[in-house]
This record gives sequence, structure tokens and C-alpha cells, in this order.
Amino acid sequence: MTESKEYSIQADTAIPFHNHADFCVGTGRMGLALQKEYFEQLKFVQEKVGFQHIRGHGLFSDDMAIYQEYRDKDGKTRAEYNFTYLDRVMDNYRSVGLRPFLELGFMPEKMASGSQTIFYWKGNATPPKNYADWTALVRATLKHLMERYGADEVVTWPIEVWNEPNLNGFWKDADMEEYFRLFKHTFLAIKDLDPRFCVGGPAVCGGTDALWVRSFLEFCKKNRLAVDFVTRHFYTSETPEKDGHYDYVKLYNPDESLKELKVTRDIIDSFEEFKGLKIHVTEFNTSYTPNAPVHDTNENAAYIAHLLSKLGDCNESYSYWTFGDVFEEQGVPFTPFHGGFGLVANGLIAKPTLWTFQFYKRLQGTCVHRSENAVVVRTRDGGYRGVAWNLVMDQGERKLRLSFQLPTEDTGEFCLLTETVDETCCNPLKLWHDMGEPASLSSKQLAILRGGSSPSISTGRLAAGGKKLNISLTLKENAVVYFETGAIENGGDRGFSFERAVRTD
Repeated sequence: MTESKEYSIQADTAIPFHNHADFCVGTGRMGLALQKEYFEQLKFVQEKVGFQHIRGHGLFSDDMAIYQEYRDKDGKTRAEYNFTYLDRVMDNYRSVGLRPFLELGFMPEKMASGSQTIFYWKGNATPPKNYADWTALVRATLKHLMERYGADEVVTWPIEVWNEPNLNGFWKDADMEEYFRLFKHTFLAIKDLDPRFCVGGPAVCGGTDALWVRSFLEFCKKNRLAVDFVTRHFYTSETPEKDGHYDYVKLYNPDESLKELKVTRDIIDSFEEFKGLKIHVTEFNTSYTPNAPVHDTNENAAYIAHLLSKLGDCNESYSYWTFGDVFEEQGVPFTPFHGGFGLVANGLIAKPTLWTFQFYKRLQGTCVHRSENAVVVRTRDGGYRGVAWNLVMDQGERKLRLSFQLPTEDTGEFCLLTETVDETCCNPLKLWHDMGEPASLSSKQLAILRGGSSPSISTGRLAAGGKKLNISLTLKENAVVYFETGAIENGGDRGFSFERAVRTD
């Protein structure tokens, strides 16, 4: 079955579209940035997309070794700080054009008030024994970064206090009052160091998000804390069904899920003091588990394409969780395709969703069309760029034909370039399955998977008629297609004829 949709764009069309797809991307704990494969994946993603910021857990976890203690000559315990690993990580981030979106957590074991931890790598999820020690750690770390990279630069790095304190796994007993205490002490300490820093919270996930956001703003209002932004997370799947190492999920209708973010926007705007305050979605994806096979699929790519067309309506940024599959919340993965969060599978194999972000990165210009299946922008030179998708969530075989009539002042020929990602031409998960799902890839298998993980590129020539350019695209199920047009300026060498070169008679 093929569904057809036709759109005619007028010359003076300008539609609101806030495209912040490249503002931030997520990572696992910061200590992973010391691994070779991690940095290779990060460099690869930056070459293909080019994000501006990166956010992850574990800045103060023990594997980063920042917080240390020693006994002085009088036998008194004193704190000292070791920034060796922090410098390596930050230097690596900056070498690929990234600035951190700093998440302050987890608690160093020697500073923690309890022993509760989370994840395979045991991030401590308890408050500090002494808040003065905690704020001294925060100030010392920021001061070091300012000295190393320049104060004017570092104060532009957004700062988020903790991660998902509304879940008792991440914050002992999900104690709201204690989190607010942590936030206040941290906020005031940072602002005292340099009031230019932008600090936000409460970094909550769905479920009790509305209660926490409202209560957080009430607390900030009562304590006269001029919070700079609100942060929250956004996942769009039901409770997973577990089978072995894997979580199988059913995705919510994307537009129904987006209503959750509108609730947050409305809560913030109900406060006179905070109306219009920026929202940073510091984590989003389909499933919230790092072993959900949906993350490796073309369905995920099409679903994320739909979300990216609308996430900017309410939010300043939205950070995909995560850039790569070097990630160990539930342990070291067994296979290259294990349902990891990343845009890249281990082995530097691009997943379909990577291209969704690359395509959106290119959407720079005036938006002239935005619908449930496509976004089109007009570039400064009068050409057009667009992303189209055909999300099919019930495994049906339904094609979608999209036709666009675009205005143009040029009367000559145009080149139409398309890049297609679908279940036929760019589906490394299926390739891996057809190979027998090898856990350890040979060099030949790896080369095949990398080769089969790129978009299919096609070109054609179009003639403008009556100051209109007609484009038609046919999308298979769960396809994501990028297209662009540009006027052709014929060149070529003396005596060369393409038509003569390719004739078959």
C-alpha cells in the first residue's frame, strides 16, 4: 500500500522551526572517555554530525579520582584534589569541538553519607556527609577549569545539579527536600565563584516530573534562587519486557509523548518569576534501557526524525542519550549490536539514527514546510533542503509518496540529491543478523557492516517550470530521506559528452 501526500509551498512562506538537534549529545560516565574505542566513536560522530556540547554522569565518581583525602602531621583529615583525568577528558572533548554540559555527580565515596550505589560502575547516590566539603569540591573543580581553559570560556558551560533525583536509585529515597538542599548549596557556591555561570535542575525523568518541577520552582521562588534553566529527561517507551540480556519495548505515539514536555512548559510559565525560562532536555531517546534492540533499528531513526521536528517547540535543547555504545551501566556488552543507546555501535558501525541527526544538522535556513512527515527549509542561495520520514510502528509494509511544489526564481535545471536510510539500503542490524549475529567480528565482517551502514545516495536533474520546482519522493517503511536542490551551472571539459559516454547502441 502506498499513501500519497502533496504539498504546494508559497513564495513568502516562513514557518517557525527551532532546530537545536546539534546542541548537545549524551555520554556514559565521564571515566569512559579515557578509553580508545570511546574516543574513536566520539571523533566519528563529531565528523558526521558535529554536536556543540556533551553531557554525562560521573564527574565526581571515584574512577575520575578528583576527590582525595590525606592526614596531615596533626592527624587531621584534609581534602585534596587530583585533576589529572579531568584534564585528559576535557582536552579530548575540546579537541573534537565539544564543550561540556556539566552534570554535578555522583558523590565521591569518601565524601558520601551512605553506601548506596547505582550501576555496574557503582556511582554513589547519597548526599554528602558535609555540604561545606561538597561545595568546596564543586568550587575547586570549576576554578581549576577556569584557570586551564579561561574563565570567559568556562562560564558558558551549562551546569546541571545531579541526575534524576526523583528516582531512589539515583538519589537516596528520592528525597525531594534533601535534593533541594543540595541544589541550594551548590547553586549559591557556583554563583559566588562567578555569577555568570548558568545553573539548573532538577534533572528529573518522567513519572513524578510534574510534581518535582513545580516543587522545585516553588523552592527556588521561596529561597530567591534565580535558577537559569530547568532540566528534565524524556523517554517514550512502555515498561520493557525482559528476555535474557535484552529489553523489548513498545513505543508510545510520539505526539502523545510530546505532551509531557508541554506540561513542563506550562508549569514553568505559570510562575511569573520564571515565565519563559529555558528548558534543557538533558536526556532523550526511545527506550530508557541500554539493552533495547529498538535503538539499533530503522524504526528508531524514523521515530527520532519525528521528535526532532517538534522538540524545539518547547525546549532550548534536547540531548540524545548517547553518542556511542561504549557504555557500561549494566555491564560490558556481549555483542556489537546489543540495543545500546548510541548512535554508533561498537566497531565504529553507524546506526541508522546517526544519519537522522546528520540530516537535521544540515537543515539551516528558513523553514517553509513542517508536517507529520517532513521538514523543508529554503537556503540563502534559493535552494531547498529537507528531511522526510515514514514512521511505521506496526511492522506494516506501507510506502509513502511525498510531492512538493517549491517556488523558485531560477528557470534552468536543478540537481536533486537524495540520501536514503531505510530497512533495505542502510540496515546494519539486519546484515549482522544475516551473518549469524557474531559476537566477535572478523575484519571482513566488520568491513561489510561498516559499508552497509551508510545512506544510499541518488541524484537527478529537474527542470523548473512556471517558477515552480516539483519534487517527488517515495519512502519505504521506516525510511528517513534527506534531499536538497541546487541550480546547475554547467561546466565540463572541451569535447566531453555524458550522453555519448553512456550510450548503449
